[in-house]
Amino acid sequence: MDINTKKLTKNAYRVTKNRGITALRVRVPGGHMEAKYFDVIKRIAEEYGDGDVHITTRQGFEIMNIPMDKVDEINEIIQPMIEGLEINQVNPNTGYSAAGTRNVAACIGNRVCRSANYDTTSFAKRIEDAIFPNDFHVKVALTGCPNDCIKARMHDFGIIGMTEPQYEVYRCIGCEACVKYCKRHSVGALKMDNYKVVRNEEKCIGCGECVVKCPTNAWTRSSEKYYKLAIMGRTGKVNPRLAQDFITWVDEDSIIKIITNTYDYINEYIDRSIAKEHIGYIVDRTGYQEFKKWSLRGVDLPNKAIVKENIYW
Repeated sequence: MDINTKKLTKNAYRVTKNRGITALRVRVPGGHMEAKYFDVIKRIAEEYGDGDVHITTRQGFEIMNIPMDKVDEINEIIQPMIEGLEINQVNPNTGYSAAGTRNVAACIGNRVCRSANYDTTSFAKRIEDAIFPNDFHVKVALTGCPNDCIKARMHDFGIIGMTEPQYEVYRCIGCEACVKYCKRHSVGALKMDNYKVVRNEEKCIGCGECVVKCPTNAWTRSSEKYYKLAIMGRTGKVNPRLAQDFITWVDEDSIIKIITNTYDYINEYIDRSIAKEHIGYIVDRTGYQEFKKWSLRGVDLPNKAIVKENIYW
């Protein structure tokens, strides 16, 4: 069998340890999809594989033990799912157009979780549309609040939901539930002063726990959506590390621009002599200041945004 393995892997198929056998990696941006697409996955797994499906750590699916000569047929079968999840393609019925940029992962967000400060799925789909298809190896994860259920700090870009809590004093009954919870489970940014709650704006991390714990809705989330953007977390063999805060109180549009700018930065500095260079190693080589210069080009940050002058991983 004459198989172009470079073309195969770019098409989101894996070269496995078994000759002539591949596995299809299915994208699910934000980890959210309609249940009807399970039928597509089931059909491919049972008719072309061995009936087994692996749920990946990035909230996608890997359909295993597929004969390589069946790839064209499978690409046609997966097409309705690609279209339904609104994943960009170069040509219809040819499967995925790249495999470098990993599936954008997200916690369940405020569609379900009361702690989440925003709709993670919707934002994940916006990012997916902006960065895919692309062959550069970049990992993005979104979490609705600083609880970080998605482990955003283990990714190249970790997007953590924030809110600027709004206080309506006439609703407050002085129970101190928010003050006690902030002290015990967050950063202690609240205190009582003359029977009113006072928020330390510099200390507050925008977690929104005061909103969740207030029994009278004296605290509410801000209408503006804010985020903390952490960068260059990684696992792997060499110097694994957690992502560090890059910008706090940043907006959605700025984050998308920063990520797309980063692809230009990678294109400029990536070491093409090796098969795949992780973006964090590029930042290590060029320095944080060079990355910051490229990533913030043309970005109009909100007045509240705070950019780290230096980051030391």
